[in-house]
Amino acid sequence: MSLPVGARDHGRGPQTAQVTLVEYGDYQCGRCAQAYVLLQDYQQRQGEALRFVFRHFPQSQIHPQAQNAAEAAEAAGAQNKYWQMHALLFERQQALENGFLVEYAAALGLDTTRFLREMAQHTYADRVRDDFRSGMQSGVNGTPTFFINGVRYEEIWSEEGLIAAIEDVA
Repeated sequence: MSLPVGARDHGRGPQTAQVTLVEYGDYQCGRCAQAYVLLQDYQQRQGEALRFVFRHFPQSQIHPQAQNAAEAAEAAGAQNKYWQMHALLFERQQALENGFLVEYAAALGLDTTRFLREMAQHTYADRVRDDFRSGMQSGVNGTPTFFINGVRYEEIWSEEGLIAAIEDVA
């Protein structure tokens, strides 16, 4: 992985965790939504042993709402609601158009005037682009792509295979 996990990343779990799992994902990707469900449950079971980091890799050519959804997550993060927006975006993956993003922001109690302004100005486009570039430099070419303690998970993505690979490292 070309860019080490650091303070710029959105992470859940302690920095001292035995395993750090980085996902390059796209909010409109069906397999990423499956991974979201799996990892929510798995991370709760693993507790302090797992740190999970999500990086944006919007595949805009096949997922037209992915870029705006990623920017919406970042705008929510600027108001300390990144993970809540992250969850809504995956749980309501079929409704990622701008009007829905504003509804999600309001439902989370965000300052919607600020959210709308930041979305209109694409305030977080560079942040999303930085994640995308780091993915490209690390050989990411699709989503979801995972790195376990900095090493790319090379198997064909499956729930069982990913969990087994994480547990092999732990």
